[in-house]
Amino acid sequence: MKPRVVAIIQGRMSSSRLPGKILADIGGQPMLSRVYVRTVRATTLDEVIFATTTDASDDPVAEYCDFSGIPFTRGSLFDVLDRYYQAAKEAKADVVVRITADCPVIDPDLIDNVVNTLLEDEYDFVCNRLPPPWTRTYPIGLDVEACTFKVLKKAWKEAKEPQHREHAMPYFYEGVRLSTVNRQLQTGTSPRGYNIALLHNPTDFGDYRWTVDTPEDLEFIRQVYSRFNGRDDFSWKEVLDLVHDNPELAKINESVQHKTLKDIDTRATKKK
Repeated sequence: MKPRVVAIIQGRMSSSRLPGKILADIGGQPMLSRVYVRTVRATTLDEVIFATTTDASDDPVAEYCDFSGIPFTRGSLFDVLDRYYQAAKEAKADVVVRITADCPVIDPDLIDNVVNTLLEDEYDFVCNRLPPPWTRTYPIGLDVEACTFKVLKKAWKEAKEPQHREHAMPYFYEGVRLSTVNRQLQTGTSPRGYNIALLHNPTDFGDYRWTVDTPEDLEFIRQVYSRFNGRDDFSWKEVLDLVHDNPELAKINESVQHKTLKDIDTRATKKK
């Protein structure tokens, strides 16, 4: 029987650097809609769910999803691992794909590559980027992570550190050792015993920034969408060509510092 593959898009209004960004307008549609529509086009997915929070600030997100027919769940504000686990459990997922709502040029072909690698070779966790010391070769904003529900449940039970709960997936790959299988694939095992695969692009574009975390990022993405004359099905390689042909675009957000796994939202740990 084919495993049931469910993509879960996480998003909340209370972003620390750009509050309200997931409902920010991009070419006439809110960002969360842009991410959802592009994710749905991945052929390996059986369902796509938007996972927001139960916090009152996310009532507008739930209302928009309900109005637009986007399946959604609501869960913990800061414990994103729990939010994923509860959503995946409710959806009866066998494989869980993590997408974030601040990536409005996410590419369905990349999602399919990650999912197919996990299904074909029976890995526990597959992604197209890992934090340093591993090298990112896809632009920031094309991140895809996939794991089995079995290991997600195990992490949900065992993970205790704040970065494990807030960033959802680091428990699987923390401390992983990888070896190169070929130019586009590295595999290895984490200290906790998970089988890991990291997909690479043959050419390194890891310094390109296509996510939305600041006003500068949002302006960059709006400019990208405006150049495709209403299309929303452009591929990441078309965006790459656009940026190469118009180098002034990359200058819009070139000074933005990317967050790391060490960046934890301090609001989650404040004593009440």
